[in-house]
Amino acid sequence: MMNQLKTVILLALLTALLLFVGQLIGGYNGLIIAGIFAIIMNFGSYWFSDKIVLAMYRAKEVNDQNHELYKITKEVSEKAKVPMPKVYVIPSDASNAFATGRSKNHAAVAATEGILKLLSIEELEGVIAHEIAHVKNKDILISTVAGTIAGVISYIATMAQWAAMFGGGRDREGNNNILSLLLLAIVTPIIATIIQLAISRSREYLADSTGAGIIKSSHGLASALEKLDKDAARHPLRLGNEATSHLFISNPFRGRSLMAFFYSTHPPMESRIKKLRQMGF
Repeated sequence: MMNQLKTVILLALLTALLLFVGQLIGGYNGLIIAGIFAIIMNFGSYWFSDKIVLAMYRAKEVNDQNHELYKITKEVSEKAKVPMPKVYVIPSDASNAFATGRSKNHAAVAATEGILKLLSIEELEGVIAHEIAHVKNKDILISTVAGTIAGVISYIATMAQWAAMFGGGRDREGNNNILSLLLLAIVTPIIATIIQLAISRSREYLADSTGAGIIKSSHGLASALEKLDKDAARHPLRLGNEATSHLFISNPFRGRSLMAFFYSTHPPMESRIKKLRQMGF
């Protein structure tokens, strides 16, 4: 419940930031334009992002009902009382998995060849339960909305930077409005990104607890996360790009620097494992 409330608050802050940027750059008209732009961008992301990301990672659909991943996904989706998502395998030795799709009726779960080799049946069930939880909690839609709004803010900030280079940054009296320009071009994109990533981290915690609740066990996922954390350095993901990192159960593009912590799409793995161990089932 706390993670749900946190998401609502963060999305409200992100939306308010977008409207503030729109008003700052163009008054009331700018606010309206920013809102329309966000709706258009959200619509495109909502309908086509799943096809794009599956193609990006060369995912192959699994239709064999005797395939282990297919069977586990079917069992977990039945326990979660959601429609059976499409199942895909990604040709990579990296150990990871993600869920995508615009709704419960148009969802997909993808796992790498590496994770299928690395995990036990119980651990893989925990991972798939985590991904099904994302579908059940509408996290794909939430992350799409958050990412799109943050992207629009960054896009507007970039336009403001170019405008400044060609003589912008003056108010109606012709005075330099440097403070507003700096706020728009530099500070607001950073704030938007931090809020977006905070939403992503909150939804990861929620998917962990929801997934464990679906299968009535937290041990499999906790054990899986320990293995994934250790395996990440040995088998880095070489496909795709960092824009999709929030989709995965474990950030495949993570860094170890202080800035990487602030810009991480996932909570610290140690914290996730600890919370799962404390669930007591």
